[in-house]
Amino acid sequence: MGKIEEAKVSCLNVLTYHRELLVKRLRSIQCILDNLLASGFVCEEDVEIVQRTATKTDQVRKILELVQCKGEEACEFFIYIIYKVCDAYIDLKPWLQELNYCPSNTISLMKVVNTDPISRYCEKLRHEMSRDTSFIMSYGQKEETRLEDLYTDTMIELLNESNESLGFLESLDQLLDDHAVFNPQGETIYVRGDAGVGKSILLQKLQNLWSEKKLHTDAIFFFKFRCRMFSSFKDAEQISLRDLLFKYNCYPDHDPDSEVFDYILRFPDKVIFTFDGYDEIQEDLDLINVPEVVSPEDKAHPLQLLISLLCGKLLKGSQKVLTARTGIEIQSKVIRKKVTLRGFSPAHLKSYIDLHFKEQEIRELVKVQLDASPHLCGLCSTPLFCWIVFKSFRHLHSMHDRFQLPETSITLTDIFLMLCEVFLSRSSSPAPSLLKKSTRCASDTLKGGLRPLAAFAKLALQGMERGGFICSQEEISACGLAEEDLPLGFLRPVSEYDASESPSMFEFLHITLQSFLAAFALVLDEQAAPSSILKFFTECSRKRETSCLPFDFCISGSSKPGEKKPFATNEHLQFTNLFLCGLLSKAHTGLMEHLVSPVLLKKKRVLLQSYLSTSVKSHLSGLSPYNSDEGKKVHVLPNFLWILRCIFETGSKDIAQMTAKGITASLIKLGYCNVFSGDCTAINFVLQHRKKLMGLDMDNNNISDYGVKQLKPSFSKMTVVRLCVNHLSDSSIEVLAEELCKHRIVEVLGLYNNHITDVGAKLVAQIIEDCPKLRVLKIGKNRITAVGGRFLAGAIQKSTSIFDVGMWGNSIGDEGAEAFAEALRHHPSLTNLSLSANSITSAGGKSLAEALKENTVLRIFWLVQNEMTDDAAPHLADLVQANTGLSHLWLINNQFTVDGIRQLSEALTHNKALKEICVKGNQLSEDEEKLFVAETRLRFH
Repeated sequence: MGKIEEAKVSCLNVLTYHRELLVKRLRSIQCILDNLLASGFVCEEDVEIVQRTATKTDQVRKILELVQCKGEEACEFFIYIIYKVCDAYIDLKPWLQELNYCPSNTISLMKVVNTDPISRYCEKLRHEMSRDTSFIMSYGQKEETRLEDLYTDTMIELLNESNESLGFLESLDQLLDDHAVFNPQGETIYVRGDAGVGKSILLQKLQNLWSEKKLHTDAIFFFKFRCRMFSSFKDAEQISLRDLLFKYNCYPDHDPDSEVFDYILRFPDKVIFTFDGYDEIQEDLDLINVPEVVSPEDKAHPLQLLISLLCGKLLKGSQKVLTARTGIEIQSKVIRKKVTLRGFSPAHLKSYIDLHFKEQEIRELVKVQLDASPHLCGLCSTPLFCWIVFKSFRHLHSMHDRFQLPETSITLTDIFLMLCEVFLSRSSSPAPSLLKKSTRCASDTLKGGLRPLAAFAKLALQGMERGGFICSQEEISACGLAEEDLPLGFLRPVSEYDASESPSMFEFLHITLQSFLAAFALVLDEQAAPSSILKFFTECSRKRETSCLPFDFCISGSSKPGEKKPFATNEHLQFTNLFLCGLLSKAHTGLMEHLVSPVLLKKKRVLLQSYLSTSVKSHLSGLSPYNSDEGKKVHVLPNFLWILRCIFETGSKDIAQMTAKGITASLIKLGYCNVFSGDCTAINFVLQHRKKLMGLDMDNNNISDYGVKQLKPSFSKMTVVRLCVNHLSDSSIEVLAEELCKHRIVEVLGLYNNHITDVGAKLVAQIIEDCPKLRVLKIGKNRITAVGGRFLAGAIQKSTSIFDVGMWGNSIGDEGAEAFAEALRHHPSLTNLSLSANSITSAGGKSLAEALKENTVLRIFWLVQNEMTDDAAPHLADLVQANTGLSHLWLINNQFTVDGIRQLSEALTHNKALKEICVKGNQLSEDEEKLFVAETRLRFH
């Protein structure tokens, strides 16, 4: 129709012409009536007439009659209201685009106030969410920190369906976009990570960005839930989807016709949900042994509503973000996208230090102490532990002149003991400026606060025993806690469970703190038998299978009737056992003897160490070694990592030596065991006692540079070092070069898919030259260019032991290829080489082919995903015809045409030893490929 203003088309005629369309699509009239009244186009009596009209469609007809009676200006103002309040009238957006509407100068000066229930509710949600997410709960209920003052990004790694890395997010906006979506039919964005790695705070940041209109999304509604609340409902309790959304977030105002909920049902793509802590759901499976909820009007148990939302049975098309701890597997059919949180990188940690410590002097002091302790840096890569360490340091440093972070290997138990010391000291001490002691006595502080500490510990243990994270005011009082104890900081109020503002329900500051206090209760208990300290170990056996329930149940069928699995993971119990080992360690004897009978303490320690020794022997005897190319290998299970963590917390060299001796295999495989940098001290604590040479395969973990530094003492005995996919930088390679070149025993070095540059490549070249037994090097998918390629090729040329080199996925180009050509020319031992995906063109291919004519050793050569054309074909054909002993040549995904492939095919007639030339993915049609069907060694598939 063209622009209304330019064409001078009558708005009155437009309303007449499109009358039925408007009657059909105009759903919300409140905003239109309010603005027409405010601008004087209608009076109160007109509004009452409209409101007395029986149906919505008749009300729209009445409004159209009124504005058309008022004239052209009223008609255009009617259209202008729809134009300005676009969210409320989304159904009419195509109509406005068809009109190509542009308001006249006169109308554009008139004020439109958005009183639409949908828009009002959006603003109310933003306001409520901004209030709820702008602060981070800190020590005590009255001390809070602004989110923007302390939030620091963490490493967010994108994963594909097979949990392989696709790189890292650059911003939170990318979490919701379509990048790295592997299942477009999926409804849920799955965020996973270890305890304390920052899943909840990430969601809080996402929510806060949306509330401040800083999140790149067109969603106008955002509903947040914590999954543990779904376990607080009674067995028979049922609720509608409407009440679930509004009761546990906020209700719309002035919405008598339920326009908001109707809008949500019609436009689910305008809604974002976050569900935090799926692993914390605890429920009897029989409760959900009913059909899935499909109708949004039906009432059901809240857990069923959750499952139906996540599966897309309700509000299909809405965006859902679900968090859970590592180890919780959810079927890929419902996952749209998957990320895992990797904690702080060194750069993130530096930023976090700068935010925490504004004073330059203290900031530098913390950095110096962290630099001196790779283990502490490793622990601080987990945001929760870092937060505890930094807040404890700030508080204790303000009270004691000479307080420093521990110089020896600090344990998780040490960290949480510091937290308890801070909580208790804050309750009894004057302001720091009035009391600054020269010495610190943690035992005095804990002993002075033993009454509330023991009560909080009892409360935590009761929760663990019944499988609960939430405690009521009655339960708190029953444990002996008074009102004045609550602000200490151990607990924080929660209101989402009863949808009221009353803090009648509480939870521990973090579930890991609850685990620590539960362990404390087991140590302090003088009434129960000493053997009661072992109650949670039996629930954490290595035979326990990872569960996906109840989500799995709702997707794929039923489970055994009456079966009850309180948690989808038992990690909170594992942490309780770990802290028990720490509290009963020899290092903490002096402290704990101030709190519990020394005789009883000794009994419990002896009992625990005996149990640990027996468990280690049992676990090791159950591991079946198998033979591999790298020797006798044993693949330990993830629970073995918890055993190592517990041994480290005990500090017992005897148990560590016994464990090291009990590992009979020559190669230990810890791949895909979710090892993070802080675990490497525990691994080293055991492996350093190993007498024989060994190999260590830690591929596909998250140990980072901090972890490599912690493993340093163990490299003296390692013949196999596999650290692929571990986020290592050149800093790690510097440590490896120093240690491996010193001991000269390494035979296999795996560094695939890290962050190694040419600087690191030069150090790896040094390892190749100095280690005469090195046979295998995997260094693909790093950041190595021609410069690094030359370093590596030069070292390989000098080596007489190396026979397998993997360089897939670097960028050495033709210059690097030429360097490798020289290395290959007369090499005595190299049999396997991959230079795939290295930006090698025909020039590089020519150099390699010419050099290989003088090589009789290489058997397998991969040049996949390069840029070679037919120009390289005659040189490769000459290589084939030379019959050097090459058996496998892979040229997949290059740029050869039928002419180039013909030359290779003809050369094969002169070579009987070559088993295959793989040429899949080159520039041949199906008909052209059929021309070579007689030559079976030419592989197109």
